[in-house]
Amino acid sequence: MSGHSKWHNIQKTKGAMDAKRSAAFTKIAKEMIVAVKTGGSGDPANNSRLATVIAKARAANMPNDNIKRTIDRALGSGNTDSYESVTYEGYGPSGVAIIVDALTDNRQRTAPEVRHLLDKYGKGLGATGCVSWSFDQKGVIIIEKEDLDEDTMMMDALDAGAEDMTADGDVFEITTTPDAFGGVLEALEGKGYSFVNAAVEMVPQNYVKLESEEDIKNMEKLIDLLEDNDDVQNVWHNWEQE
Repeated sequence: MSGHSKWHNIQKTKGAMDAKRSAAFTKIAKEMIVAVKTGGSGDPANNSRLATVIAKARAANMPNDNIKRTIDRALGSGNTDSYESVTYEGYGPSGVAIIVDALTDNRQRTAPEVRHLLDKYGKGLGATGCVSWSFDQKGVIIIEKEDLDEDTMMMDALDAGAEDMTADGDVFEITTTPDAFGGVLEALEGKGYSFVNAAVEMVPQNYVKLESEEDIKNMEKLIDLLEDNDDVQNVWHNWEQE
C-alpha cells in the first residue's frame, strides 16, 4: 500500500483477486495451512495467526466451506504440505522499497525467480533488513463509506481498540497494532460492519513518487509478475501512485 493512494492500490489488488480468484484462494489456503501447523491449533480462538488469515480470507470472499476444508486438511494426519516462510527485500525503479513475502517448499526455485524480476524491472535484490526498517507492521481494515457516519465509525473503531481511522476517498481505513487486529475485526463484525480488505500489512513510513513513464511501467510490471508467482503471498512497497 502506498501514500495518498492506498485505496487505489487496494482496488488494484482486489481487481486482480477477482480476475484470479482461484489463485488468490490457493495462496490464502497455503497461508492458512502454515498458520494451523505453526500455531498447533485449528481453532482461531487459540491461534491468533490463524484468526488473522481467516479474517483475510473472509475479506477476499473466500467461502466458509473452503476455509473449513483447508483447516481440516491442515489438521489431517496425512497432510504432507511443508512450506517455509521467506522474506525478500530489494529495490524497484528509482529506489522504491520492496518487500516480498513468500511461502515456498523450495527456496532454490523461489529465490532466483524473485531475484530475476527485481533485477529486470528494478534495482535488484538487497540484503535482509535493507528496506524493512522503513516499514511498520500494522493491521489494516478497509470499510466502504456508503452511508456510514464518519464520527460513529471513528468511535466504533477506537472503542474496538484501533489505533486510528482515516477517511480516504470512498472508504474508511482503520489501523491497529498486529496484536489487536483480530479483536478489532471481531468487534467491528459484531457491530455489523463488512470489509473490503482486512489484513496485517507492512505499511511504509515514507513514499517514493515515480516521475518517468518507463519507471512507472516497470514498477507495474514488477508488481504484477511478483504477484503472479505461486510462491509469493504479498508484495509491499512504498511507491506513491496517483
